Amino acid sequence: MAHRFDILIIGSGLAGLTLALHLAEKRSVGLVTKKQLLDGASNWAQGGIAAVLAGDDTTESHVRDTQIAGAGLCDEQATRFVIERGRECVEWLIGQGVPFTPDAASVTGYHLTTEGGHSHRRVIHVDDATGHAVQTTLESKIRSHPNITLLEQHNAIDLITGAKLGLADNRCYGCYVLDSSSGRVLTVAAQHVILATGGAGKVYLYTTNPDTSTGDGVAMGWRAGCRVANMEFVQFHPTCLYHAHAKPFLISEAVRGEGGLLILPDGKRFMPDHDERAELAPRDIVARAIDFEMKKRGLDCVYLDITHKSADFIKQHFPNIYIHCKDLGIDITRQRIPVVPAEHYTCGGLMTDLHGRTDIPGLYAIGESAHTGLHGANRLASNSLLECLVFGMAAARDILEKPVLTSPTLPEWDESRVTDADEEIVIAHNWDELRRFMWDYVGIVRTNKRLERALHRIKLLQDEIIDYYRNFRVSSDLLELRNLVQTADLIVRSAQLRRESRGLHFSRDYPGMLPEARHTVLVR
Repeated sequence: MAHRFDILIIGSGLAGLTLALHLAEKRSVGLVTKKQLLDGASNWAQGGIAAVLAGDDTTESHVRDTQIAGAGLCDEQATRFVIERGRECVEWLIGQGVPFTPDAASVTGYHLTTEGGHSHRRVIHVDDATGHAVQTTLESKIRSHPNITLLEQHNAIDLITGAKLGLADNRCYGCYVLDSSSGRVLTVAAQHVILATGGAGKVYLYTTNPDTSTGDGVAMGWRAGCRVANMEFVQFHPTCLYHAHAKPFLISEAVRGEGGLLILPDGKRFMPDHDERAELAPRDIVARAIDFEMKKRGLDCVYLDITHKSADFIKQHFPNIYIHCKDLGIDITRQRIPVVPAEHYTCGGLMTDLHGRTDIPGLYAIGESAHTGLHGANRLASNSLLECLVFGMAAARDILEKPVLTSPTLPEWDESRVTDADEEIVIAHNWDELRRFMWDYVGIVRTNKRLERALHRIKLLQDEIIDYYRNFRVSSDLLELRNLVQTADLIVRSAQLRRESRGLHFSRDYPGMLPEARHTVLVR
């Protein structure tokens, strides 16, 4: 079954929705999402959007904070490109109707908070559920737009390129997409394809990401021939709720930004012993400090304490965190919050330019699946939603300037030599094995031996998955596992190439930082 659009966007996070709304007035847009429209990571974002809005803040200060957090690896041009467009992005969201938290005493009219690594209050937010407020505001416009066709419950399988069609060029002409509700594979043609699929948090046992974060865009782009950069830099959020009977839940950086303290079971603070910025140090430092204290003392978790603030203050600033914890029996106005680090963000991805263009003509990557150069070796808090907005707009401008092309007729998906899977339990077991050894061997602290062990197991899984993929009909679970194993391979191989400790990558074998900061670039 074939579909044809001017633009095909794969992924429905903030980057994808921003791009769709900027294109839909002049182009037909197909929007593919694996589950429902709001099931991506953007909807889970708590903290906010970092932008220079206050009178005492400057672009230079935001650039400097980003570069410090990025441990010398941020691209200067990309960093300025993003930060200089922060106010424009926020004003666009306000124009769309996003109800940012007001503050009558602020010159901006909105409450600005601070987070780890920021030297000024510059994070505009909607209480402690910014992502949800932004996404639901844009969702209503997406669903009602006559020029946007929404394909929910659809999984992208692989990109269709000129190389696969036997053409002289390697342009991207579309994508094969699985309708998971019917099991049919669609052939979707488009003049431009955009990968906005988010990160790869589900490659790890513990993550703040939703189940949809399976590295799809990076894996598809890599298989199509794109370069991938800096995949070793996986950000572990320092404070994820630790609870035996609940899924991981992010405790926003803003809790520490508003005075929350990290303490041991005996009530002693430990962050001042690790960094002069204490609880407001960048995420990589805080996560390693917590990991160190837990392993040193044999702890299951540490605690985040904000009980010294008034109950009204806590409920006003963190209503969703308060309610979620209260439902689990933890009253954060009176009790400390048990926390552990968890995988949170993929800083590397498909290499792009400042328009979101990849190495393949007609193929773009935006959001967490892209490597723009902004985040360097560690993402500064609340720069991610900003990046989604900036590159969603930038890609739209670039696409609208392109001439309209005639796409070739694309071949249908061939299922003539496959059968239904006989033992799908294989997929579940492989997924579980992958997530556990990635957590143990490619986590916050790494060694050469751990990486070698991980790569050996990845190769075994890849062989099994290739055999499974060739012989059985595709399913959503198989596609996600295939992409996760490919992404894990890229993470490990990138980590093996970095013979130093920088930002989010810490190696016991190479604890020092090299004098020159270099990107890790993988080429097929």
